[in-house]
Amino acid sequence: MKGTTFIDLDDGSGSEKLQIVLNTERANKDVSCGCCLEASGLLELGQGQGRPVELKAEEVNIIGICDSQGSYPFKPRKRYSTDYTRQFLHLRQRTNSFSALLRLRNAATREMHDFYQKLGFIQVHTPILTTNDCEGAGDVFHVLPAKQQGHQHLHESEHEQSKEAEERNRQVDEEAFFGKSTYLTVSGQLHLEALASGMARVYTFNPAFRAENSQGRRHLAEFYMLDAEFAFVSSLDDVMQNVEDLVKTTTRNLLEKNQEDFDFYMKRIASKGHEESLHRTLDTQFARVTYTEAIEMLAKRNEVTHCKPQWGHDLSKEHEQLVVKHYGGVPVFVTDWPKSIKPFYMRGNDDKKTVACFDLLVPKVGELCGGSLREERLRLLETSLKKAGLADTLSWYLDLRRYGGAPTGGYGIGFERYLQWSLGIQNIKDTLPFPRWAHHCDL
Repeated sequence: MKGTTFIDLDDGSGSEKLQIVLNTERANKDVSCGCCLEASGLLELGQGQGRPVELKAEEVNIIGICDSQGSYPFKPRKRYSTDYTRQFLHLRQRTNSFSALLRLRNAATREMHDFYQKLGFIQVHTPILTTNDCEGAGDVFHVLPAKQQGHQHLHESEHEQSKEAEERNRQVDEEAFFGKSTYLTVSGQLHLEALASGMARVYTFNPAFRAENSQGRRHLAEFYMLDAEFAFVSSLDDVMQNVEDLVKTTTRNLLEKNQEDFDFYMKRIASKGHEESLHRTLDTQFARVTYTEAIEMLAKRNEVTHCKPQWGHDLSKEHEQLVVKHYGGVPVFVTDWPKSIKPFYMRGNDDKKTVACFDLLVPKVGELCGGSLREERLRLLETSLKKAGLADTLSWYLDLRRYGGAPTGGYGIGFERYLQWSLGIQNIKDTLPFPRWAHHCDL
C-alpha cells in the first residue's frame, strides 16, 4: 500500500507477529530488523490472511537501536541453520525457530508437572551438591572451593610440588569446606528414595551433570532430569506403565495445545515423516522385550555393526536403533539387564544374573529413560554396597531398609532427550538456551 509502512512486532509470547501499520511520513528511518520498539495506536481487525488483528499506529518510538546492516547476525526473512544460530547463544532466542523451542519447552515442563500432580506426587527439591555418584560410572564433576590466599599450598615453591605435595593439596581443598569429596549430582534418585519412605510418591525436576567427554549430538554436560520414585510398588510393569503414560500424555497435550509452534517444528526442523511416526507412537503400546531377547534378536539379524552384540555387555547406539527398528519404530522397553553392568540399588531377579530394570529406547535418540525396582532386601543390599566399595559412604541408605522401609521403584527421564525425540531435533544442544558440553561453556 503506497505511503504505508508495515512493521512486524514480535515479543516472543507466541508464533504470530503483530503487524504495525504506519503512515510512511511518520515512520522513523532508523527502524530496522532487531531493534526494540514501543508503539501506540488503535487495534483493529487484520486485513491480511493469518493476521486476526493489526495495530494502526499513531506513534512508534525506538527503545533500542540495532545495526541490522552491520554486525547483527540475523537478517529478515532468512533461514539459518542450527549450527549457525548456536554460535550466538545470547541472540538466537530472537529467531522464529528457537523462540518456538522455548515455548514448547515451557509447555512440556508444565505438562509433566501436571501429570504428576494429578497422580498425587509431591514435587521435592533434591540437592545439586552431593557426596555420592548415584550411577557409579565415575563421570562426575568434583566440586572444590576456590583457592584462598590462606591455603598453605599457595606458599609452596614449584620444586615442592611433588606427588606428596599434590596429594596434600588435594586433601586441603577437599577438607576446606565440606570435609569430604563432593560432586555435582548426576541424579536425585537416592535422595528421592529417602523422601519416598515418608511421602510415598515424589518427583524432582532438577539439573544434573555428567563429565562425559563427548561431542556427540545426544550428550550434554549439564541437563535436566525428571526423576520419580514411588513406594509400595513391586511390579516393574507398573513402573513402565507410569513412564509410558507420562510420555504419551505429555506429547499428546504438547501437540494439541501448542499446534502453531509444533507445526512450525514439523515443517522446518523435523525430518520428513516424523509427525506421522509420533502419532503412530501415541496410538501404539510401547514394546516390551527382555535384554536377553534383544541380544538374541540382534544376533539373528546379523547386521554389520561396529561391535558384536554379546550377553553381559551394554547395547551400542547402533544396537539400540536396530532394536527399535525391529519392533516397528515405536519406543521399546528393554528389561532385565545383567546385574554386572547395572548399579547396586537395582533389585535382583530370581535367576541371580539379572536385575528388575528397564531402559526405554526411542527412535533416533536411543535411551530416553532408565528405571528399576529398588533392592529392598537388607542383606542383599549390604552385599552389593560392600562389593561396590560404598558401604561406608551410603550407610544411611541401608537405614531406609532397617527402619520400616517399603519396596519402591522409580526412574529418571532426560528432559532434553525427550524434547529431541518428540520435536525431531537433530542435535540435543538445540533443546535448551545455554548448552554446556565438553570444551564448551559459553556465557
